[in-house]
Amino acid sequence: MLYVTIACQALLAGVFVIAVAGKVRGRAAFGEYVASIAALGFVPWVRPAAYALLGAEILVAVSLATPAGLGAALLLLAVLTTGILLGLRRGRRVPCRCFGATAAPLGVTHVVRNLVLAGAAGAGLASGAFAGSAAADPAGVAVALVAAAAGVLVVVRLDDLVSLFK
Repeated sequence: MLYVTIACQALLAGVFVIAVAGKVRGRAAFGEYVASIAALGFVPWVRPAAYALLGAEILVAVSLATPAGLGAALLLLAVLTTGILLGLRRGRRVPCRCFGATAAPLGVTHVVRNLVLAGAAGAGLASGAFAGSAAADPAGVAVALVAAAAGVLVVVRLDDLVSLFK
């Protein structure tokens, strides 16, 4: 069970690190990210909200160095998913700036993606409760990290994968 926790931590940390990097990679990218929050139409203080969300993503990524970070990731994913659902309910077709610039508008795919990531956070929390105190075998850790890296790749490129199979 320890390796499930490690894989879930690495998956979520990778996703949040790439999300932050995509938003701060340049002035234009950050501006598009802020504009996407404004376009959702329900956040009154857009720029402070953008910075707060970015800060939360950084804190969660760092906190995932410990299993306790899985709870923080679960909470942030709930907030992000709620934001997407509120935007969809208002009929907003806002480009997803989750990992930087993309033409794909926020939609059901992004809600499902976040729910799967939340499930990974929950699975990591649950498996951590049963992990015990055994030392991690380096080979097991390596397999967990490779699995997490594959998961990060799928999550980050999900919009491209969905458009490819449409």
